[in-house]
This record gives sequence, C-alpha cells and structure tokens, in this order.
Amino acid sequence: MTTDTAVLRVAGRPVGRYVTRPELPTRLSPRPYLHPVTTLAGTAVTELGPADHAHHLGVGVAVPDVEGYNFWGGRTFVRDQGPTELDNHGSQRHSAFQLRDPDGFVEELRWVAAPGELLRERRTVAATELTDSAWALDLTFSLTNVTPHPLSIGSPATNGRPGAAYGGFFWRARKESGAPDVFTAGTEGEAQVHGRRADWLALAGSTWTLVFAGATGQTRRDPWFVRTEEYPGVGSSLAHDERLPIPPGDTVVRRVVTVVADGRLDRDAAASLVRKAVSP
Repeated sequence: MTTDTAVLRVAGRPVGRYVTRPELPTRLSPRPYLHPVTTLAGTAVTELGPADHAHHLGVGVAVPDVEGYNFWGGRTFVRDQGPTELDNHGSQRHSAFQLRDPDGFVEELRWVAAPGELLRERRTVAATELTDSAWALDLTFSLTNVTPHPLSIGSPATNGRPGAAYGGFFWRARKESGAPDVFTAGTEGEAQVHGRRADWLALAGSTWTLVFAGATGQTRRDPWFVRTEEYPGVGSSLAHDERLPIPPGDTVVRRVVTVVADGRLDRDAAASLVRKAVSP
C-alpha cells in the first residue's frame, strides 16, 4: 500500500509512477522511488523488490553508508566481516512537493536514522520527449548536511569490498531471460564498463535501451556501477575510491539524465539521443 503517488507523463502518455510514501519494512530502507518506468510503447524497464534483491526499488537515490547508517536496504558490508545484518537502517521521508506538474516535480525529503535527520534532499525530476520512440528522465538530487557535525558517504568498496562502490543514483532494470548488453562510446561488456568513467553508458535489453549520462562535470567524474549478469542495474558511484565528506551545511549535487528508448540502439543512435537529452 502507498499513501501518495505522482504519475509522470510525456506527450500525455504515462511513463512513470513515483511513490512518495511506500509502506516498506525498515530493513529495506524505505524511500521514494519510480516504478514502473516504461518506454513510450509501454514496455516496463524497472523492477521493484525482485527476488534477488528485495531492496532494489525501481529508480531512485540510495546510499549504503551515511556515517554508518544504511539508506540502501538489506545487509551492511562490515570490514573484515562481510555482509552483516545490522539494526542501522535509515529512511528517506517525503516532506513536500515544491512543484508538481504532469512532466515532473521538485520534492523535499528528509534522510532520517537513529540520531535524527542527517541529510535534507531536494530532488528534481523531469520527463521530456525526444522522438516518437524515446524520452528522457532527468533526475537531480542535492544532499545537504543539516547536522552540526561532519558526515561522510561510503560504500562497500570504501569499507573493504572491491568492486562494490554502489550508492547514489541507481536504476534497477528489467530482468529478462538473457542479460542485457552494456556499452559506452569506446568499450563494451560489464567487465570493461563497470567501475570506470564514461560520458554515457547504454544498457540494451530485448526490445528497449536505457542510456545513462552524467549531466554535470562532477557527475561525470563519478565512475559507473554496472551489473548485467547477476542482475541488470546501473548506478553512479558517489564513493568509489574513498568516502565523500559533507561538512556541516555543505551540499552534494548530482544530475543523471537517462534516455528511455524502444528498440535496441547502436552507439551512434545512443550518442545522438544523449546529445539531444543533455542540455549544455
């Protein structure tokens, strides 16, 4: 059950459902999410609470370690111990919509854990038509440290698990019988793309393609977190090599634009749509 939702539309067609107050167990780090997100032809390209990772919630912002508190869901990776069940889960709480239109919204959220409110977020989401078979989801999040103390964002990678630098923007994609293809302008395959920087990255399924692009210089400096074989998911890593500090009153801002297209795009088509979707 949910208590509030917003429907995103492109040219009058529904392409996404945003759930602001999901009723979820604490262990899943309850937070707003977009699901289902669809192509213009109606193909769903997200998953919610799949059997392999119940805490994967469509499209949203999730961080496994904010000063030791889990805003990702599931187990916490503990150095020299591994994934561990801890009573450390936080939640992202919808405060208000500052703006709410059919094609987007501006939302205020509070990131709350045992000590109280740690971060305040402003999230801006906009849906834009690109062609008759592709549209773009533009998501910006700004995280402000509202405590009087320094905070830092970490990941399993910064806590001792190589290759697991997830945390930040994350898109859990549609799982099909075969793994999707993944490629950038210069390389392809999970092993070559994961953990590396690229201006854009495409995930191509059976009848759909998602093209992710960092839309600011700072966002483009964050490496991509990519999974295709175990499950299909793409994220932008806030804490890849080291923890990301947020002094009191400071704000971290990231912007990711995702092209949602029908069909399997090649490199040229993906690059062309990204240029159209990401304004200078």
